[in-house]
Amino acid sequence: MSFTKNTYYFHFIALILGLILFGFLNINWGSVSIPFKEILSTLIGNTPSKASWKTIIINYRLPKTITAILVGSGLAVSGLLMQTLFRNPLAGPFVLGISSGASLGVALFVLGSGVFGGILGLSIQNLGLPLAASLGAFLVLTAVIIAANKVRNTMSILIIGLMFSALTSSIINVLSYFSEAEQVKQFVFWGFGSLGNLTWNEISIFSGVYCLSAIGIFFSIKPLNSFLLGENYAKSLGINTKRSRNIILVITSLLTGIITAFCGPIAFIGLAVPHITKLIFKTSNHKILVPAVAITGAIILLICDTIAQLPQYQFTLPINAITSLFGAPVVIWLLIRKKKIYI
Repeated sequence: MSFTKNTYYFHFIALILGLILFGFLNINWGSVSIPFKEILSTLIGNTPSKASWKTIIINYRLPKTITAILVGSGLAVSGLLMQTLFRNPLAGPFVLGISSGASLGVALFVLGSGVFGGILGLSIQNLGLPLAASLGAFLVLTAVIIAANKVRNTMSILIIGLMFSALTSSIINVLSYFSEAEQVKQFVFWGFGSLGNLTWNEISIFSGVYCLSAIGIFFSIKPLNSFLLGENYAKSLGINTKRSRNIILVITSLLTGIITAFCGPIAFIGLAVPHITKLIFKTSNHKILVPAVAITGAIILLICDTIAQLPQYQFTLPINAITSLFGAPVVIWLLIRKKKIYI
């Protein structure tokens, strides 16, 4: 390997500085112009010149920036785990059907019967969509874990996940066909993805699940490196492949499920960021890749969200449109330029 540890340190320092820079830029960028020094003053606990600025920064912009960091890093690491587990560069965090399960839960909540949606909506109000998505994701996760324990071939799990996605998509299509236009519109808007709807309480829940998943990933570094050369090689190293595989599936499902529940299905990040990071770091060692992918994913989603905000306008573009529109050409250019994918 031509890259030294010092080179990795340099890259990590650059990534961390980039994360801080784009994080502040994301907070500074919005429909209301706020001087940068006022933002810094507010973030360290001082009172800004206008009371409304504090409300905007603390209750809207800062939660959205934190959400972008959590979502970007979570999706990117989930994509890395799936690409390693299945040894497939086209695998992503949604390949298990978890996102489709979450979408089905939301579809049942939004497009389902008026009695079901009405009662649930009255009882839990704003948490209706996240809870419905979480329930749908959990049901698919349970089915995937059961299937994983029934089959020996990891590729079979991949196919089962794709079949779950097809099944849930067909049910959603049927529900959409028989639903009112306003209900379909609400479901479509949820599918656009959004980073700006989380409260501090929801971010606390999100952060708790994120931290639990991070602990699991930390203890999965060795199995992940061994899976690069196949399950037989992993077994020869004394790795309990079945247990490790289930842990990786649960971690990915938790992250993907909670992200989809709160923010909707966000494309590109989980599939492309691992490849971008590997092209930069030129390594397959997950001890290096996991933190690098996490920081890179957070930076890219912060950039996409900043682009989507349209300064001086009262609306933002769908985050899904920006992630794919901005990200896909970058990945195509990198792959053509480097002509090599690290798996």
